[in-house]
Amino acid sequence: QAQLVESGGGLVQPGGSLRLSCVASGPTFSDISEYAMAWFRQTSGKEREYIGGVTGNGAATNYDASMRDRFTVSRDNSKTTLYLQMNSLEPEDTGVYSCAAAFGRSSLPRLREYNLWGLGTQVTVSS
Repeated sequence: QAQLVESGGGLVQPGGSLRLSCVASGPTFSDISEYAMAWFRQTSGKEREYIGGVTGNGAATNYDASMRDRFTVSRDNSKTTLYLQMNSLEPEDTGVYSCAAAFGRSSLPRLREYNLWGLGTQVTVSS
């Protein structure tokens, strides 16, 4: 079994920052470096959006072009944890942020290949 659990969401003022975490657990992730991991989000009125991902070995990342300036994806395989650092948050960033995983030690999967998902954590940007 595989489990991805996000945390770190909450209420933040516009212009503020948050760091989200996603912990992977279960026998599926016995070698977490086999899995690329990524962050997605669903905001009001929009379909789920890709934010960015990182290869299993941590050597490569990519981002949606609209996200790369304010969001940073990183991972710590020793803690089986994926992170999302979010800066200069705007009300439009309000939504549910989820992590996902798929095979990808040294290359990033196609978005449709992400097949392991967490339930998400709510981020609300408001004054």
